[in-house]
Amino acid sequence: MTNTLLALYNQPKDPAAFDRHYEETHSELGLAFPGLQSFSGTHPDLGADGSPAPYYFVAILTFDDEDALSAALASPAGEAAVADLANFAGAGVTLLHGPTTVYK
Repeated sequence: MTNTLLALYNQPKDPAAFDRHYEETHSELGLAFPGLQSFSGTHPDLGADGSPAPYYFVAILTFDDEDALSAALASPAGEAAVADLANFAGAGVTLLHGPTTVYK
């Protein structure tokens, strides 16, 4: 079953520096993950109640299955991506993963 990794990034002190590093460096590390099916991201505008979103950026990475996700994170690209978090995600990041259910 397809497996999805979500990276939920807290609001950075310097959004422009975060975006620049993510676009120029971190996304390239993610694109090098073996077994990656898709990789997208979003800057949420508002929370469900209309208040500012609790996260600045959400990355969505999809893999064939849990084994492929685990292998990607254990790969040199995965290790480099995890190590790179210290370079731009000082405000914190929450990583979630699990099986993907497609409803449409």
